[in-house]
Amino acid sequence: MADEKENSVQHFLELIKKSRRGKLKIYIGMSAGVGKTYRMLQEAQSLLRNGVDIKIGYIETHQRKETHALLEGLPLIPRRTLFYKGKELEELDVMAILTLRPEVVVIDELAHTNIEGSKNEKRWQDVLDILDAGINVISAVNIQHIESLHAEIKSITGIDVAERIPDSMLQQADEVVNIDLTADELITRLKEGRIYTPDKIEIALKNFFQSERILQLRELALKEVASQVERKIETELPRNTHLKQERFLACISSNYEIAKKVIRKTARLAAYYNSKWYLLYVQTPKEEGDKIGLAAQRHLINNFKLATELGAEVIRIKSSNIAKGIFEATEQKGITTICIGKPHLNLFSVILNTAVFNQLLTKLSAADIDIVILS
Repeated sequence: MADEKENSVQHFLELIKKSRRGKLKIYIGMSAGVGKTYRMLQEAQSLLRNGVDIKIGYIETHQRKETHALLEGLPLIPRRTLFYKGKELEELDVMAILTLRPEVVVIDELAHTNIEGSKNEKRWQDVLDILDAGINVISAVNIQHIESLHAEIKSITGIDVAERIPDSMLQQADEVVNIDLTADELITRLKEGRIYTPDKIEIALKNFFQSERILQLRELALKEVASQVERKIETELPRNTHLKQERFLACISSNYEIAKKVIRKTARLAAYYNSKWYLLYVQTPKEEGDKIGLAAQRHLINNFKLATELGAEVIRIKSSNIAKGIFEATEQKGITTICIGKPHLNLFSVILNTAVFNQLLTKLSAADIDIVILS
């Protein structure tokens, strides 16, 4: 009875916190130069004219004349200055925002990595602090900075994007707006010098700004926003409360690169279905202690961290039988879909070679649990 009362109180507190929390609007685009910052500043000017207490927390106009002109008349919160490796650098002043408490604050470059010594490692973490204080935020990010799309972006562009945000940031957003342009329009902007300075145009045309790459990035951005809209509809306008609630289980081994792919793809699936997901690592006797080496242990920890950032609950089980460990996790967490790597991977071959695997398949089939083999 006491536990029920405590749970009720905690639930009510969560509702209060949610109602007091600031609203988040994110502008997303396929690349630099589509007009995200321009649109944010247009909205800021409109809100200012309507008497809203709005301030610019951090904006990056990249010296684009049309964009810079929109700053006129907008109240700016001075950036804080830090010295790093002998250089004077500027950062978002979170404390100033929390002290001034504007109704709305504009914060550009959501995926930015803060200077060493800042309270938070990433700007998206600063934004969460500001939202928790009840301040509304308008921000922007490019599609290539979404964590679960990292491998796909690298395949398209050949660029290993270092600065990324967890998918949960988009999922928490109250509104996600795609700023869309055709490939031809974006390339025309580039050639006219409206994105980069003249000395960078030719290099950009030969690398990132190729029609085929832009089209693929555009498709990703459109799909992402469509997915966010669909999720919002499902959440706010439930069609059928009796529908089965999907729960995904990503099974990984100590293989770093393969595990990362399984984690990101499972996160995408869970996000699409607006579902809870888990990461499972079954530690066999062969992988105990220092048997897998310090590097492998570090990679495992990094993968656990990545999964947590993407919204997973991490499960670690010690067992000499991987298949048995997987089934235990599916029973405990009510899993509906198991996600695993390609059949030629070590993890899958180990499962196939165990006598328990046939029992596992039989039980999963009876429980209506799917196994998805990820490429």
